[in-house]
Formats: sequence, C-alpha cells, structure tokens
Amino acid sequence: MGIGLQNFPEGAAVSIPLRREGLSRFRSFWYGQLSGIVEPIAAVLGAWAALLIRPLLPYALSFAAGAMVYVVVEELIPEAQGSGETDLATLGTMAGFVVMMVMDVGLG
Repeated sequence: MGIGLQNFPEGAAVSIPLRREGLSRFRSFWYGQLSGIVEPIAAVLGAWAALLIRPLLPYALSFAAGAMVYVVVEELIPEAQGSGETDLATLGTMAGFVVMMVMDVGLG
C-alpha cells in the first residue's frame, strides 16, 4: 500500500516541472505515467531475484534496515533539530513513528 501511495508524488514530481516548462497537460501527464511504467517490470524481476537468494534475504533486509536507521540518526534528526523548531521536529518524528507502527500492526 505504501509503495502505491508513493507513486502519486513521484508522478507529480515528473509532471509538474514539465507542465511549468510549457508542455501540454496531456504530454506532462503522459511522461509522468511513463516514469512509473517500469515499476511492475522491476517488481516481477525483484520477486524472481528474491526467490533465488532466499537464504540470504534476512541478512540483506537487516542490512537495509540498519542503513536506513543510520541515515535517520546521522543525517535527518540533526538537520531537523538545527532549524530552531526542535519541538515541532520532535513531534513530527514521533507522529511519523506512530503512523509507521499503526500501519505495521494494522496491515500485518
């Protein structure tokens, strides 16, 4: 569900700048659609690759999770705290964590 939801801002990130540069509404929309057309193909290839490396998958996923936590701790939290709005940054981080946990528990 999350991957599907992130496609909307991704398509907008492609289409809106093209529209502002003067492309027609139809062409801007079409290019936004084309930017996402590779995702189903990549999903099939990724599922096939996951079957091949199934024994290594827990280690690879653990490494990816650790890398994401490292980036958040090392880059995002200090940057959010440096703006002077430390309370807002902390509340936003907490709200994001709550949403993540609700989705994890609610969606299984």
